[in-house]
Amino acid sequence: PAGLLMTSMCSSTCIIFMDVFYCMATLYLICGLPGSGKTTLARQLEREHNALRLCPDEWIAQILADPGDRTEMDRLRDVVESIQWDVAKRALITGVNVILENGFWSREERIRFRTEAEILGADVELHYLSAGIDELWRRIEERNAELPAGTFHINRDELDEWAKLFETPSEDEMPFLTHSS
Repeated sequence: PAGLLMTSMCSSTCIIFMDVFYCMATLYLICGLPGSGKTTLARQLEREHNALRLCPDEWIAQILADPGDRTEMDRLRDVVESIQWDVAKRALITGVNVILENGFWSREERIRFRTEAEILGADVELHYLSAGIDELWRRIEERNAELPAGTFHINRDELDEWAKLFETPSEDEMPFLTHSS
């Protein structure tokens, strides 16, 4: 139609309608357990889609006084993830692609974020990273040996407990991309 031009700028789908520029951003939800490769994939998507990447562990590491204090880490995680979601929503509204690497362990959480992002007019992609528990542990042991900035030591009991809590995405949630290793 006259006055309508579609373009791709900053990896968002953008349109110009009646001399107003609109961008429809994408929210990338990175789903998986520790050691599955969430941050590696998020960094790749960040480069490919010129996106704002929000990693709770990186923020928590900046403000946590004692990296061994799991109670304080858990308290901060809820606060940081809430603040990051507020930032993400504002970015999506302004046409900026956003990557959240919260892990999204529960179906309810994945559906809530998808629904809220769609209400804002954003597209949503769920990227599920899958690996067996022994492979996850191998990667975590390797990472534990030389902890990179923004990461925390994880022991096998924690991983086993978290694996019990994790809800694998189901086909009816949304189309999603699976990354296996």
